[in-house]
Amino acid sequence: MTRYPLNLAAARLGGRVLYANDEFFAGKDNLVADAEPIFLPDKYVSTGKWMDGWETRRRREPGHDYCIVKLGLRGVIDEVVVDTAFFRGNYPEACSLEVCDVAGQPDVAELDARADWVELLPRSPLEGDSKNRFDVASAGPVTHARLRIFPDGGVARLRVHGRAVPEWDRLDFDGGLVDLAAIGNGGRVLATSDDFFGSGQNLIMPGLPADMSDG
Repeated sequence: MTRYPLNLAAARLGGRVLYANDEFFAGKDNLVADAEPIFLPDKYVSTGKWMDGWETRRRREPGHDYCIVKLGLRGVIDEVVVDTAFFRGNYPEACSLEVCDVAGQPDVAELDARADWVELLPRSPLEGDSKNRFDVASAGPVTHARLRIFPDGGVARLRVHGRAVPEWDRLDFDGGLVDLAAIGNGGRVLATSDDFFGSGQNLIMPGLPADMSDG
């Protein structure tokens, strides 16, 4: 029997990285990519080795790097996974995560003015080339996360697992009907007896399937 954690930050669900203070070696958008990270040994770019993740420069002054993620779905978080896959030498020593609940689609400036950030994950050590899992418990639903890495380095993926908590008063009801099974409306696939060819969670994902395997 397979069980399915819901990644609230998934790009497929609308998750995106709004801001990173540095992304010199590898872009911030990779953090929320749906696919698992890969390593291409012969691929290089103008800044050096291509890496499938978010990677910042070595800091020459005190401080640390951070990025802000808009969750694809508002929800309650119970696990954070900081995946440092293929970052074996240049990974952060530690990380922390803060969250906030801000309605609408605020830009970074508006978020700075309106957000009441709460620390969900205190500064915690990381291992390289590993899925670093942290059990957390957000007091209520949140819409944004701020990942801090100490002091710098590379993170392949950020997964924010939890359950969606829709804002019912903001839903656009089509003809008076709403899909109560939709993942964005709080629906969940708890388990399947067999998912050899495809994930059961695909059944309630938004939009049309990409192809035959997307089911």
